[in-house]
Amino acid sequence: MALADIARSLEENINRRGIVKRRRSGWLPQIVPFSGYGSTTAVKILARAMMADPSLGQPPFDLDFLRGRSYKSPAINAVRDIAELALETGVEAQRGWRQFFTTQVGFLPVTVVIGDRRIKTRTDRNGYVDLLVENHGLTPGWHEVELIPAAGKAVKAPVMIVSPNATQGLVSDIDDTIMVTWLPRVALAAWNSFVVHTNSRKTVVGMSDFYRNILEDHPDAPVFYLSTGAWNTYSTLQRFLDTFRFPIGPLLMTDWGPTPTGLFRSGQEHKKTQLRNLLIMFPNIEWILVGDDGQHDPLIYDELAREHPSRVNFIALRELNPVEQVLSHGTLDPAESIREDSDIERHGVPVIRGRDGHELLLKFKHLFSKRQ
Repeated sequence: MALADIARSLEENINRRGIVKRRRSGWLPQIVPFSGYGSTTAVKILARAMMADPSLGQPPFDLDFLRGRSYKSPAINAVRDIAELALETGVEAQRGWRQFFTTQVGFLPVTVVIGDRRIKTRTDRNGYVDLLVENHGLTPGWHEVELIPAAGKAVKAPVMIVSPNATQGLVSDIDDTIMVTWLPRVALAAWNSFVVHTNSRKTVVGMSDFYRNILEDHPDAPVFYLSTGAWNTYSTLQRFLDTFRFPIGPLLMTDWGPTPTGLFRSGQEHKKTQLRNLLIMFPNIEWILVGDDGQHDPLIYDELAREHPSRVNFIALRELNPVEQVLSHGTLDPAESIREDSDIERHGVPVIRGRDGHELLLKFKHLFSKRQ
């Protein structure tokens, strides 16, 4: 038996015993909703079932709560409200390691209610709901769908329906792109997840301003945050986005732990898969891809731009300084061999590089003026 199989079997046994133990203590399954997304024809519903103490309660997600902020997009207001309500659980004041000591509930029957439709499904082996619903009848904007577990309380999950008129969208990496890490890459996940307080992350200077500026003329543009981080840190990242006034949008994250083929999931494959899913779901959108040059973003974005040049508006890469480069991959130079940016540009996909959001914004404005 491979090491990955042993680790996965051990994880499942521990989790199974945890369910029995917590059930005897009066705990019940609790659905933790993530932000779903979709088009007017299909929507993806995302959530996870975990054992929870019912005496702690869970605040409802209310799209009408805290309305009236002076922010440009009502859609961004809506999800920002969701992020703030999530914070009331007190998760943001705990150390991150608490987020990983959870007991997921696999194969739990769940009924998803979208308008007049009721769809029956089950969580997967790791407790996730990842459901694609076609012909859902929802209009563009933010909505709530209800998730009703076979045991435990029903919850509301937010979903973003992208307007069919949207022609631009943004996909952003998180670590080293909008969030300062200053840690060796091999220790980053463990430190951010297990040690650092979830309200102590720092932002890359100027990145939120950069995003707001490039989206200013595209109020319908969807924003996605693509991360190799685990879903367990979802509330942490929502807090980060809210604190530093980033446009709020769905997070596309991954699971944490062993897989059928290895001890850890491939971050590169996760990003490639999610990017291609976005191309398929939103065929009329041209994407702005933002990442950093410390790991694999340049090659992942390069590959997508070469295969689908008409679907990528431009690529923006934050340049890590020498210290960050060493912490990221052990050398002073960018990780992957430097791409020939001019080759991409011959396919019509410009690339801009900058040390922070301010420098990227200046280069974006220069690029935009040349396109006029």
